Amino acid sequence: MNPKTAVRTKKRSDEDKKYLVNRLKVIEGQVRGVCNMIEEDRYCDDVLIQISAIKNSLGSIASYVLKEHLTTCVADEVKKGNDDILLEVLDLIGRTK
Repeated sequence: MNPKTAVRTKKRSDEDKKYLVNRLKVIEGQVRGVCNMIEEDRYCDDVLIQISAIKNSLGSIASYVLKEHLTTCVADEVKKGNDDILLEVLDLIGRTK
């Protein structure tokens, strides 16, 4: 099996899962709200403000997941002597900007 296409997993605590899922459900509701605003012909400024709020929320979640990735997955790989993980992280950060 090609390691690049293998499905990797990350064991998260129940607390982390609950936090992330709840945040994503809030964002899901915000996106539905923007869809409704578009359907209702709401003013552009109002729509853009809501889109900005969604982007900020997603950015916050991304930062949280990245921090967890660095302090768990990446740290574990570095301890095992896998320095290639650092190049992978740099690539990941570049792709998620």
